[in-house]
Amino acid sequence: MRSMTRISAIINMDGMYMIVYVICYLASFLLAKWEYDWLSGLALLMAAVWLYGSDWRRTKNPIHLRGIFSLFWVGGEGLACLKLSHLQTDWTLMTWICFFLAYVGFWIVFEILSRVYGDGSNGYGRWRSFEADSVPVFRMICVLTVVSLAAFLLEAFVLGYVPFLVRGVPHAYSEFHLTGVHYVTVSCVLVPSLAVLYFHTSKGRGGEGRLIAVGLLSLIALVIPILCVSRYQFVFAVVLAAITCISLQKSFQPLYLVGLLVIVVPVYLLLTVARSHDVEYLNGIFEMKYAQLPIVFSQPYMYIANNYDNFNCLVEALGSHSLGLKGLFPLWALTGLKFFFPQLINFPIYVDKAELTTLTMFYDAYYDFGWIGVLLFSAVLGFVSYLLVIKLREMRNPMGYLLYAQVAVYLMLSFFTTWFSNTTTWFYLIVTAILAVYYSMSARRR
Repeated sequence: MRSMTRISAIINMDGMYMIVYVICYLASFLLAKWEYDWLSGLALLMAAVWLYGSDWRRTKNPIHLRGIFSLFWVGGEGLACLKLSHLQTDWTLMTWICFFLAYVGFWIVFEILSRVYGDGSNGYGRWRSFEADSVPVFRMICVLTVVSLAAFLLEAFVLGYVPFLVRGVPHAYSEFHLTGVHYVTVSCVLVPSLAVLYFHTSKGRGGEGRLIAVGLLSLIALVIPILCVSRYQFVFAVVLAAITCISLQKSFQPLYLVGLLVIVVPVYLLLTVARSHDVEYLNGIFEMKYAQLPIVFSQPYMYIANNYDNFNCLVEALGSHSLGLKGLFPLWALTGLKFFFPQLINFPIYVDKAELTTLTMFYDAYYDFGWIGVLLFSAVLGFVSYLLVIKLREMRNPMGYLLYAQVAVYLMLSFFTTWFSNTTTWFYLIVTAILAVYYSMSARRR
């Protein structure tokens, strides 16, 4: 009887989390219709913090995947509802429904699996010291860095320039691509996370020479996106390494976040200048309602909020759905079919301004199948995320931590782009799978 009462209390508490979200979402919708934009945004921002805190409190896991998705997807929507730019318009009812389904589908699937099979909170609380063989990981770092650097040098030689050294060309990075080669170039972003795994598994037993080598190779891997003037690739590499590090720790240290900001912010600003994106240029694009708002706030705001408005543009302008063709772009790209059948990728992108082309993670899901596509894609993400959360403390292959960190970053930046219909994402996942197989084979041989 006591256990039944406890289960009932947990279910009621978990159900309350979703009730709070539904109330906040409905309030945000109504306030937006009544043009109380600040209150509309605040309602969702509060819901995002509440939902993230709830998962963290219950599972003691600060990088819980549902918590991360709650904080950044719902929080990003809250920022968009503030309507701080003249570019932003009122969303259609279908847009509001899709954003709601994008979160609810994820939450419900995750919740059902948690109630039936457990939520993994006990596993995270009973922290296990992760043991692994550092030798294969060291080899991975060496090979991946050398191959990535070689691909970068090939691109620089063929194209005749290095984006970081070019001035007055805001889109130098977007043109720095050789078909097929650039995927290899940007694979360097996985190296810092592999370095974290190496330092954790070797525990200083690999010798001072290897430690220095790993440090130098990680530095090279971080310099490559800087030379490419890719803010996204640099931030991705650093955040991926940070999440990998957190996933291996017994307890979360807030100083990790301070260290992350110390590394990311200065380099981000440097790359913004290197891309010839001065304040006047950016302000002209963003069209902020409050012209005196510093660019250090307006730029990240627009890089988050405008993506939701781009989704609304899609909803308003799309004539017919692509029935899966749009979302399967990685297949057409990796197999080379796009060169023989260009109609497979010939789909217009609907955005509110040509310079602001980033999209939400659910853009292509709606493009393919409308609100049904958004709901189904969200449910699949919830299922995969649940499996990773449950397995986090049971992983024997260190590449499992790398996979977990990647999915965490994609959910963290769910407002940014269509991750899972992006060829680079699948290239990273394929590389991770190859590394996992290599590690397993090496471990068996040893």
